[in-house]
Amino acid sequence: MAAPAYEELLVAVGRHRDRAAFAELFAHFAPRLKTYLTRIGSGGEMVEEVVQEAMLMVWRRAETFDPAQASASTWIFTIARNKRIDALRRVRRPEIDPEDPALVPDAPKPADEAMAESQRDAAIKRVLKTLPEEQAALLRQAYFEDKSHSTIAAESDLPLGTVKSRIRLALAKLRQGLERELT
Repeated sequence: MAAPAYEELLVAVGRHRDRAAFAELFAHFAPRLKTYLTRIGSGGEMVEEVVQEAMLMVWRRAETFDPAQASASTWIFTIARNKRIDALRRVRRPEIDPEDPALVPDAPKPADEAMAESQRDAAIKRVLKTLPEEQAALLRQAYFEDKSHSTIAAESDLPLGTVKSRIRLALAKLRQGLERELT
């Protein structure tokens, strides 16, 4: 069959939904598309899926084919190439699985744990208020503002060793105060 006949078959599919014409196109192009897709690096199931999607698109969009712009083979192979790109994008960005454990929110804490945590937080706040202001300020910067000891030293114009000593002393006082509060 000469090449122009494929354009005529494609036009027949587009204008009249000619199933026989589509069957001829499918029989001719499907194996060639499989070979093409395999040659450019697609494998097994993807090849079959892309060929099916491409030929389905040929059936659905045949009325948009313009023989003046491209040959039937160029048009069909372009559809297959685009379908392959779409399939590769789906593989690289898989759909979100709503059942993924990482996406399921944590179960609410039991009431006794929530109450204990709330009491612990209140105790920490009370004990922090009893610390000397310079020690409390250093703890806030180190633990609540997540600053490094060297950054704190530079900002507060204190030697690094002094910052470390005061933070260590503040933590010891905090620990002692919490033991008194929570027992």
